[in-house]
Amino acid sequence: MEKVRVVVQAADHLSMTGLIAYFGSRSDVRVLENAQHEKPDVVVVAVNRLTAEVVSRLRRAAAHVGAPVVLIVDEVGEADVLTAVECRIVAILPRATVTDQLVLRSVLSAAAGGGVMPPNMVAELLRHVQRLQQQVLSPEGGPDRLSAREADVLRLMADGLDTAEIAGRLSYSERTIKNVFYGITTRLNLRNRPHAVAYALRKGMI
Repeated sequence: MEKVRVVVQAADHLSMTGLIAYFGSRSDVRVLENAQHEKPDVVVVAVNRLTAEVVSRLRRAAAHVGAPVVLIVDEVGEADVLTAVECRIVAILPRATVTDQLVLRSVLSAAAGGGVMPPNMVAELLRHVQRLQQQVLSPEGGPDRLSAREADVLRLMADGLDTAEIAGRLSYSERTIKNVFYGITTRLNLRNRPHAVAYALRKGMI
């Protein structure tokens, strides 16, 4: 059986060493030390959370390497689901409950085209797909229709997050979040954050 080629990336030395040692003991996995010379089948990433820096690195890897990603993470929210899809993350494993067997199954599944997502993120992804379908099938909604990104921003505002927190959650710059909100208020003639959130809730947009 051909071995699954894996690249390991970790934010801390302990996770890096442990993952490499475990995969090194497996007969069905081969760890690549330098992905520049050989394309990996799967990339395993262990981090605390999806910070802007981590997301930027994952986006670059998705563009240049193109391999599916198995993410081991301390915390991840429903709002991270679109970022995960964009970065080719096919499996998300909470660090608190992860086991070596779960990591292995996820890697083998990723190499075969499968994935493992927490139920809450699957639900959020399905909701996002539904919103996209509505936008495609009902283009006559006009200028008062929110884009998926605008809806995400207003939803997080409704949850009480400030601009910096929203930017971190959605992996955008604060300037981008401000521009998105300015576009919403200008287009819909809304006065401020509470007015925008109340309008979106009343219209069933979020």
